[in-house]
Amino acid sequence: MWSVDEHLGDILAAVAPLEPIELQLPEAQGCVLVEDVTVPVALPPFDNSSMDGYAVRVADVAGASEEFPAVLTVIGDVAAGAGGLPEVGPGQAARIMTGAPLPPGAEAVVPVEWTDGGTGGGAAGSMRPASAAPEGAAGEVRVHRAAEARAHVRERGSDVTAGELALAAGTVLGPPQIGLLAAIGRGTVRVRPRPRVVVLSTGSELAQPGEPLAEGQIYDSNSFALAAAARDAGALAFRVPAVADDAESLRSAIEDQLIRADLIVTTGGVSVGAYDVVKEALTADGEVDFRKLAMQPGKPQGFGMIGPDHIPLLALPGNPVSSYVSFELFVRPAIRALMGLADRPDLARPTVRAALAGERTLSSPEGRRQFLRGTYDAGSGTVTPVGGSGSHLIGALAHADALLVVPEEVTAVEPGTELDVVLLG
Repeated sequence: MWSVDEHLGDILAAVAPLEPIELQLPEAQGCVLVEDVTVPVALPPFDNSSMDGYAVRVADVAGASEEFPAVLTVIGDVAAGAGGLPEVGPGQAARIMTGAPLPPGAEAVVPVEWTDGGTGGGAAGSMRPASAAPEGAAGEVRVHRAAEARAHVRERGSDVTAGELALAAGTVLGPPQIGLLAAIGRGTVRVRPRPRVVVLSTGSELAQPGEPLAEGQIYDSNSFALAAAARDAGALAFRVPAVADDAESLRSAIEDQLIRADLIVTTGGVSVGAYDVVKEALTADGEVDFRKLAMQPGKPQGFGMIGPDHIPLLALPGNPVSSYVSFELFVRPAIRALMGLADRPDLARPTVRAALAGERTLSSPEGRRQFLRGTYDAGSGTVTPVGGSGSHLIGALAHADALLVVPEEVTAVEPGTELDVVLLG
């Protein structure tokens, strides 16, 4: 039998990162940058106001108070996006909006709450809308507090400066990174695309959820779970309806999917039964190697490169827990490697050490690395088993957020013993 580490090593040695392409920003989310991105223009590109208020000269509001306000002549409005800015001279102020450029002559911004808003009354809570009260851009304003130079002014380049590194190659593009690229004017970016993963269940006993079950049938849960897991790993997932236990039908279904696949994942039909058609269909040409791993669940596994473009195919067992555990151990790292993340610590799920909670001693088969389902408590540093060791117990799997890893040489785990725990997120 092969070890878990040997099988994973063979997969990662064969899987190469996808070729880079240029994508529009909305399509680049979740992809990995392949080049450094530098800032072409400073952010913000000009001094601008961080408040709604009045742009003033510092000397004009020195010593201002509610009892003795500074009375300034309002010379106009400066809105965000405005051009042709008015120049603020001695004794003058310009009404300014958040994000608007600081007009020449102005040295600070006083918030509207520090003024009477041009009403001649007490402290203003807000400005009157320009459309409803255009006269607010003229007349006088009383300022009740002094302001220091550059108060409430966002300086040009205070976020990023021109020529600065915005994002380094290898960055995974999430919403904040997409926002930064848009802010510096990048409409497209060069990335490794998200892998296209085709998930295909096999078995004549499988029915689609929502359809009535015939005698001897069960619902196909694996393809739904694994397609969701592929998306969670960063891939674009395509789920194919279950294929019956017929080798020729399976070969045809896989060949049809090669055109849109960067990775194919099958589930079921990899053991030693008379109807294990994945093994039958894919062994003949020698492209897929089927082996037994020293693990539980998930002993039977297959891996190979198929088709003229050598698309990687991972053949997983059919029991729900076996297929999901196999996905986390082998398929998820393969997806991340296709994305160009083979050297990253998040290639696989994070692993922590935790003490076994409860009062029951766990048993494990000698020579097998066992993966049990559990719930992890970060506060206490403990992990509690959920359900039993059966590979069909999908109900227990749905309530687990971790895998307890029992090493090959360990046959019994006492409560309080520390184990490696894979966090499923």
